[in-house]
Amino acid sequence: MIKHLNPASMPTPVAPVYAQISIAPAGAFAFIAGQVAIDADGWLLGKDDHRLQAEQCFRNLKDALDALGVGTKHIVRMGLHVVRHRDELVATIFEAGHAVFGQSWPVCASIFLGVERLGHADWLVEIDAIVSLPTDFDAPRISG
Repeated sequence: MIKHLNPASMPTPVAPVYAQISIAPAGAFAFIAGQVAIDADGWLLGKDDHRLQAEQCFRNLKDALDALGVGTKHIVRMGLHVVRHRDELVATIFEAGHAVFGQSWPVCASIFLGVERLGHADWLVEIDAIVSLPTDFDAPRISG
């Protein structure tokens, strides 16, 4: 089971969407590549729209978790990268995540970075994650 800590000696998280420290049991980890707003058919969703792109990124992340047979409680760390970041986009990005995950929002160690550009000029949001896998995880059950 992953434990989340917010030591009194550290700042209180500015929102209940992350923890200062995540501790995962020793075992296997999965590293989910940065997910952008491309759907399973290869189409970019939400050109010039941070909210729509973030939702697709979170959907792709959820699909990766489903493929692994785990849930958001297994995420140890999540990285969010946002092009042309401005303060109001914090709420926009997290609202998109809550639209996908609902009450299962992945509270974990995280980083939210404003970046100049991602791998393609039309990409506005990219989200990656590190997942702690259960001890009984069976990798061959994943196709592809």
